[in-house]
Amino acid sequence: MLRNLFKGSDKTPDTSDVEREKDSWFNRLKSGLAKTRNRFISELSSLLRTGRKIDEDLMEEIEELLIRADVGVDTTLTLMENVRETVKEKGLGDSSELGTVIKDEIMNLLGEDVPLNLEGETPYTILVLGVNGAGKTTTIGKLASRFKSNGNQVLVAAGDTFRAAAEDQLAIWCERAEAELIRGGESAEPASVVYDAIQAAKHREADVLIVDTAGRLHTKKPLMDELSKIGRVMGQAQAGAPHEVLLVIDGTVGQNALMQAKIFNEAVPITGVVVTKLDGTAKGGIVLAVKAELGAPVKLIGIGEKLEDLRDFKGVDFVEALFATEEPTIEM
Repeated sequence: MLRNLFKGSDKTPDTSDVEREKDSWFNRLKSGLAKTRNRFISELSSLLRTGRKIDEDLMEEIEELLIRADVGVDTTLTLMENVRETVKEKGLGDSSELGTVIKDEIMNLLGEDVPLNLEGETPYTILVLGVNGAGKTTTIGKLASRFKSNGNQVLVAAGDTFRAAAEDQLAIWCERAEAELIRGGESAEPASVVYDAIQAAKHREADVLIVDTAGRLHTKKPLMDELSKIGRVMGQAQAGAPHEVLLVIDGTVGQNALMQAKIFNEAVPITGVVVTKLDGTAKGGIVLAVKAELGAPVKLIGIGEKLEDLRDFKGVDFVEALFATEEPTIEM
């Protein structure tokens, strides 16, 4: 039986410890979103100065601001259409309440949180996709560490057999997470390595198998064929596999990440997205665009290099941190 992903969830935590951890994480989230907040919220506050009349000029300025924050054109138009309807329903004439309306509509756009799907028989299989450099290997290491911290037996399959460096990097993270790495021989076929890893996971009665894949988008057609094959092989090796298909995207590349997501989704239907490097970007609006345009929920976000800096995405925390007015105090 797979133990819960959340760290320490198999124990009854002290309430004060939970609150301190929550506050500490929220502070780090606010700090991580500082660049996006400074670009978006500060300019929004200037636009919504008290008493400004709500007219089409103001709405268009807000649209431009959202697009610059990499929310995306289509997502911005959808969001602002909802804002206009709410303004009309409430009969708002000036901008005094418009910030709250925008905040609420962003929450509505994000919808309900969708955590990792932990249902199903073990080994619980996670197929991880993403272009090289997006933070895929780091994400796998952090995920392995989180499962391992709950007492789960974790295996990782080195499915990117075309880059020797990829396996070496993965080996380092597996060592840090104390997870076993399944590797193939030189130039081994990725699907074959993944098949063997599933058999090994069954034999060892492992709880979790995380599968790494190649991310060479410059070889789009061969890569997509390869990923599709891996997905099929996993389904043949274990009913219901892969249980989760996570796409890792780099938050610093903005709308380009959304284009990458659509390409990967063609090969293997994505069940969730991991947005990394949010602490290094002013393009945090990509989180909204992913949900609205890709149709897959953001399930995890990364705002640092530490093992514990990969967290479950919670829409309310993200929006509150984005709209926070005071600078956070980081707890060490």
